[in-house]
Amino acid sequence: MTYLELFPAILVVTVAYLLGSIPSAVIVAWRKGVDIREVGDGNMGARNVARTIGAGPAVIVAICDFLKGAAAVLLARALGLSQGWLLAAAWATVLGHDFPLFAHFRGGQGLATTLGTLLVLMPLEMSVALGLFGGLYLLTHNSDLGASIGLACGLYIEYRGGRSQVLLFHMATSLVAVPTKKLLDRHRRLAIQHRQSGLV
Repeated sequence: MTYLELFPAILVVTVAYLLGSIPSAVIVAWRKGVDIREVGDGNMGARNVARTIGAGPAVIVAICDFLKGAAAVLLARALGLSQGWLLAAAWATVLGHDFPLFAHFRGGQGLATTLGTLLVLMPLEMSVALGLFGGLYLLTHNSDLGASIGLACGLYIEYRGGRSQVLLFHMATSLVAVPTKKLLDRHRRLAIQHRQSGLV
């Protein structure tokens, strides 16, 4: 790959990271007079917005985060980049959300952004997964349970459908990355919750 061929790919990955870095939850919460990183569990995501501000703002945050992921992969595809660069754009967007340049690298856990990237990369499987996720959430109000079952089914459909090993590996690692980020944030979340309860 020549420099002229490489430049658009590097540009897309950079734009994807910056797009992911847009702190939707921080912006929406700020308009309500709240720093979302200092309330609830401190997570910069839709679930914390729902718990601390309300369902309406949370839906806006979830849609914005989802669209960030989808837009990055669509941009890479529109420029005719290879599958490897599409996956790189997907990861860059999620990393931008998790470690945002515009929010002092204190981001969310990346679930909605990850779902946005995956829907573009594998629309059939993810349509089923998102349908199950939404249905289970409405029944149980447990987003972790809904996401786990829905996405596991999506991964199984992808496997049975003979998708490339690269896409299978990408989806599996993307889904593992979400709880991994949650684990990395555990100390910060506990510190915020203790501070709120007056224990520290």
